[in-house]
Amino acid sequence: MNLVNKAEKTFALTTPLYYVNDVPHIGSAYTTMAADAVARFQKLLGRDVLLITGTDEHGQKIQRSAESLGKAPQEFCDEIVPSFVSLWELLNIQYDRFSRTTADRHKAIVNEFFGRVWEAGDIYQGQQKGWYCVSCEEFKEERELLEGNRCPIHTNKEVEWRDEQNYFFRLSKYQTQLEEFYQSHPDFIQPESRRNEVLNFVKQGLQDFSISRVNLDWGFPVPTDPKHTLYVWFDALLAYVTALLDPQDEPTLENALAKWWPINLHLIGKDILRFHAVYWPAMLLSAGLPLPDRVFGHGFLTKDGQKMGKSLGNTVDPIGLVEQYGNDAVRYYFLKEIEFGKDGDFNEVRFINVLNADLANDLGNLLNRTLNMVKKYCADYALSITNEDIPAENTLKALGVNLGEKVKQAYEVLAFNQACEAVLSLVQASNKFIDEQAPWTLYKQGRQQEVETVLYTVLESVRLAAYLLSPVIPNISSNIYQQLGFGINFNEQTDIPPFATHSQWGLLSNKQQLRQPQPIFKRIEQPKNV
Repeated sequence: MNLVNKAEKTFALTTPLYYVNDVPHIGSAYTTMAADAVARFQKLLGRDVLLITGTDEHGQKIQRSAESLGKAPQEFCDEIVPSFVSLWELLNIQYDRFSRTTADRHKAIVNEFFGRVWEAGDIYQGQQKGWYCVSCEEFKEERELLEGNRCPIHTNKEVEWRDEQNYFFRLSKYQTQLEEFYQSHPDFIQPESRRNEVLNFVKQGLQDFSISRVNLDWGFPVPTDPKHTLYVWFDALLAYVTALLDPQDEPTLENALAKWWPINLHLIGKDILRFHAVYWPAMLLSAGLPLPDRVFGHGFLTKDGQKMGKSLGNTVDPIGLVEQYGNDAVRYYFLKEIEFGKDGDFNEVRFINVLNADLANDLGNLLNRTLNMVKKYCADYALSITNEDIPAENTLKALGVNLGEKVKQAYEVLAFNQACEAVLSLVQASNKFIDEQAPWTLYKQGRQQEVETVLYTVLESVRLAAYLLSPVIPNISSNIYQQLGFGINFNEQTDIPPFATHSQWGLLSNKQQLRQPQPIFKRIEQPKNV
């Protein structure tokens, strides 16, 4: 298969394919919010972006969940999947493809890929003995287990002993190739803590892994031996490839890989790092396919410093959170307050304090009071000043000139918190600037040009902040832009302002039709029971 080199103008990224044994949780929402922010940023750069999300619907865990409710597995999946779709809509996720592993088109891709690996001699039959975690859908080494034969990830679940004949993939064959690939592509696994984790795992020696199960009906049969069912990870990982097909395409590997492959970025939780950073690249090497550019494993979320779980009664309902506070608020907190890649905590008091301080007070109040001063101090609710009238040494202009490049670099390495903090520093400087310059005093003294200079620099700073924050808070950014007289909605796919222009200082002109100020984010009161 001859793959055409991808143009630099394309960018494909994926969330995990979420397991549908239950409705989506805040961890699923976290990864997807991050993916959406990356996709929106890449669109600002002018790239043709494909954001893939979806659901992993096969395996024993799904079968058991369905049976416990007296339902067929497909019926159970069909009922759960819409909850992911509706949550992504609530969170304002602009995904392009929703991939389901139960789709007929996906089966065709899996079978063709299996054939390539089979022809390479990398699949054989053998005996699988070991401890199996149904929740992880993974065999565990004995040294990994906690006391009482409990899974290290699902700590309240005991693993189950398996002794069965399965088909295996020759992972051990790719030990050297993988080590050489990691060495020559140091950015393939990120952040560095995850890379070190994988390198240590591989260094201990790779073992072949099972790709099939017996006595399991829910899944695709092994093409060469229908008595066996393909193991969930060999099936699920290929759903990324299936999602690359255009709707009218015949489901073949050649069609799927024609435009978007290799994937630029896989975003995952750290619990499934091994599958994406070791198993997946080895499978692709076996099939003779290029490897993805980057796998980024983020941390876990806690609540009030404690691990979340139904048994503890301390889960965070993402739907309730969005319905109460709005999607921009939820997106902003999780992407700004948590260093992406590390574990992070949700605390409602802190959540509300951050939103009030950053969005209601610093950004929202700044825009509102500045527009009100334009209305009060300037004829026809307009500014006569332009960028050329603002000297280079102006405090805010000096900060804003290099801010776009700084924020761009942060987004490119998925440092969302750094991007937000850099932008917020300009907003805070603007609040300080307007207090120090006191345009109300300048107006009383009849110094009109100085008044308008102050107001212009502040409004331009707010515009620049809104633009650079638009991947994180697209609705608020749209609101700000529209109040400044720009007919731009950051949620419209066909109307995305180019980064090269809008990240530069001085875009605001004296021809802008400024609008009546309206709150962009209303202050939130702390719950009385907190």
